[in-house]
Amino acid sequence: MAGTKLPLLGMTLAELRQVAAQSKLPSYTASQIADWLYKKRVVSIDEMTNISAAGRASLQEQFEIGRTEPSSSRKSVDGTVKYTFPVSGSYIETVYIPASDRNTVCLSSQVGCKMSCLFCMTGKLGFTANLTANGMLNQLMSIPEADGITNAVFMGMGEPFDNTAEVMKTLDILTSSYGFGWSPKRITVSTVGAKGLKRFLDESSCNLAISLHSTHHDDRFSIMPCEKAFPIQQIISLIGKYDFSHQRRVSFEYILFRGFNDSPRHASSIALLLKGIHCRVNLINYHPIPDTPLEPSSLERMESFRDMLGRQGITCTIRTSRGEDIQAACGMLGGNNLPTKHTLKP
Repeated sequence: MAGTKLPLLGMTLAELRQVAAQSKLPSYTASQIADWLYKKRVVSIDEMTNISAAGRASLQEQFEIGRTEPSSSRKSVDGTVKYTFPVSGSYIETVYIPASDRNTVCLSSQVGCKMSCLFCMTGKLGFTANLTANGMLNQLMSIPEADGITNAVFMGMGEPFDNTAEVMKTLDILTSSYGFGWSPKRITVSTVGAKGLKRFLDESSCNLAISLHSTHHDDRFSIMPCEKAFPIQQIISLIGKYDFSHQRRVSFEYILFRGFNDSPRHASSIALLLKGIHCRVNLINYHPIPDTPLEPSSLERMESFRDMLGRQGITCTIRTSRGEDIQAACGMLGGNNLPTKHTLKP
């Protein structure tokens, strides 16, 4: 962004009222700016034609829209597209996933990640910076497919609830009438269960996805160091206090690793842990990354595991991997030099 000007994109209506006051404009100008930003999606202040020329000039003294185009893109054989955005001397990756019934954008919330999950390439990068609401909304608005996006998932680089304040601001803009006006049903936030989870549950109606991967403390800790600070039993206890039987949904993400968490015993422990919670379990194929001893389960084992959970009353599906050949699939973001596509062994 040019100079020291502040970006308008990513500001709430309350913040835009402060902008109007600071620029000596009427308070109603805030609603006009929000309309131009989030509904008309302008790329320059000069396009805000219902604000006087003098008013636009006043805004331009201190502010700009704050849009940044992606620096590169890669397209998968399955139609998935991965975009790279420059941020803070580094980069983030954003994934566009087209389907017959929806077009989803997978957003990053941080540059890198602190969680250091053994199976995730982003965790190997370490942590560089939190993204602002500007940085998150820019991903959604600045890709070529922006106008056709129907859903957003916060499942890209970073742990959303390690950046709770900016993620919540982004959700507010996406779902508020002054912003995008989206239904919360169109948005899913994925987390290991970090410190901002309760605030999200109390203040947002968006869908939730929990990275489970093991029900046992020691095993989960061995692949997810966050288990020490955020034990899965405490996470489940918290989630059990909220109602997910209506429009709001909670799902549990479970990567199957050969010989680690893919036995009938593990399926039974999931059913026991999630008893009484209206939820879905998504089984995910592990996409191998360098210097990690974990191996993917076979497709046959994944199907068997799904059926075992089904027989115990748990709704369970196998998530189709998308964009694996361009390192855009689950756990691969940030690994531009990873080996190419891994095929499930029967």
